[in-house]
Amino acid sequence: MKVTALAAQTPEAVRAALAARGWEAQPAWFAAIGIQPFVVLIEDITEAEREALVHWGTKSGADVLTGDGWALVAAATSRIAPLARYDRAPAELARLAPELGRLLAARAEPPRSWLIRGAELPLDKPVIVGIINVTPDSFSDGGHLPSVEAAISHGEQLMADGSRLLDVGGESTRPGAKPVPADEEIARVVPVVAGLIERGLGPVSVDTRKAAVARAALDAGAAVVNDVSGLQYDPGLGAAVARADAGVILMHMRGTPATMDDLATYAHVAPEVAGELAATAENAERAGIARERIVVDPGFGFAKTAAQNFRLLDELATIVALGYPVAVGLSRKRFLGTATGRPVEDRDRATAVACALAWERGARLFRVHDVATTREALALAGATTNPT
Repeated sequence: MKVTALAAQTPEAVRAALAARGWEAQPAWFAAIGIQPFVVLIEDITEAEREALVHWGTKSGADVLTGDGWALVAAATSRIAPLARYDRAPAELARLAPELGRLLAARAEPPRSWLIRGAELPLDKPVIVGIINVTPDSFSDGGHLPSVEAAISHGEQLMADGSRLLDVGGESTRPGAKPVPADEEIARVVPVVAGLIERGLGPVSVDTRKAAVARAALDAGAAVVNDVSGLQYDPGLGAAVARADAGVILMHMRGTPATMDDLATYAHVAPEVAGELAATAENAERAGIARERIVVDPGFGFAKTAAQNFRLLDELATIVALGYPVAVGLSRKRFLGTATGRPVEDRDRATAVACALAWERGARLFRVHDVATTREALALAGATTNPT
């Protein structure tokens, strides 16, 4: 007899073991997902539901920890899955089925592409989003691109280095930053967007909170709107995105750049960010933006302390479980300097490592300054999670 421990942190180990012993690809993958550990936190439950969960856990072999109004359930995915079926779950737990079914579906079949204006971006490989900041005061590269031509040339280099999307921003959102008037922001970004499109570079995203800026950039050829406020700053932005059939990146932030540092209060950061992002995405869908066009971003560095950023990175799978593609903006962030001691201009290596960790946890889009270094790190991370 021979006994071998398999790597429990990845379904790939089980899939490979089954495939090596004759299983076909799809059954092997679903079986691997089925026996992966799955932990769900269920809140706002009644006493009757709590007791039903405890009774069900005793019968099914799942671990159930409970408190007043909540329960934490842990078991293999296949053991928890019956709770998502009305014909197999206890009648007292009927309310749980839809939400649990959504989580299980996102786990088994994550989004495979992102629909943007005029194109569809596959997500089987990392989508690196190259940053083009045309602002005088961005936290790490303000004033580095003093002209439209310099910005376009930078875009050419980012594409050559491996970008699959170029993100043009004309307003700094660093902590404490003040808003830029819409007409000034338009004057900064629209010539760059138009110039990139004219040279066949892109697709192009516009990084803005304002509907007027988004409309002008979309008219100039942009395919995506990247909103750090998650449609909270300008109520008209959702409709502008929907009318243009554009893609949208919805970031989590509390308050504004001027106030966000005072709002970094969380009991458990990942579930709270996930809940607020879910509400943001629902608002976007109500505004007419198709689900297939939505990407969510947990907002590293926005209304989060260094410790909260590290915890959010480690627990990024909680955000991925929402079922939308996940983008991360880790580039040169202050919390990376907390860990490495490096100044802002020397954090590209740390950024690349953080992006590789985020890929392993389910992120698929990576907004960075140094595309070449990040591309290498993600190529290595991808080789371990998608072996050929």
